[in-house]
Amino acid sequence: QVQVVESGGGLVQAGGSLRLSCTASGRDFSMYAMGWFRQVSGKEREFVAAISWSEDRRYHADSVKDRFIISRDSRDSAKNTVYLQMDSLKPEDTAVYYCAADVRYEAIVRGHPDYWGQGTPVTVSS
Repeated sequence: QVQVVESGGGLVQAGGSLRLSCTASGRDFSMYAMGWFRQVSGKEREFVAAISWSEDRRYHADSVKDRFIISRDSRDSAKNTVYLQMDSLKPEDTAVYYCAADVRYEAIVRGHPDYWGQGTPVTVSS
């Protein structure tokens, strides 16, 4: 059974940092692209960042560029763990953050991955 599990969310003051983690299991994810999305209640889910399985492609949404960085665990031979380092957080970054995985990098970028996590909430106070 495939599972995608996020962790690391919480409450932080504006200007602070958080690092989200996501681990996928249940199949071989070593050649899967992974990514992050976020959603505010009542709004559509928004793409945040994506990374290819080989890490040669990364893409960050304009709204988080230069503040957030997506990466994969270089120590992890299974390559099934991805991080989202979030710096200089703003109140508008408050949302539930979801991790996603798909064998196609483009599916992540276009917002249609095969696998989703349950989400981890991030609240940024002003």
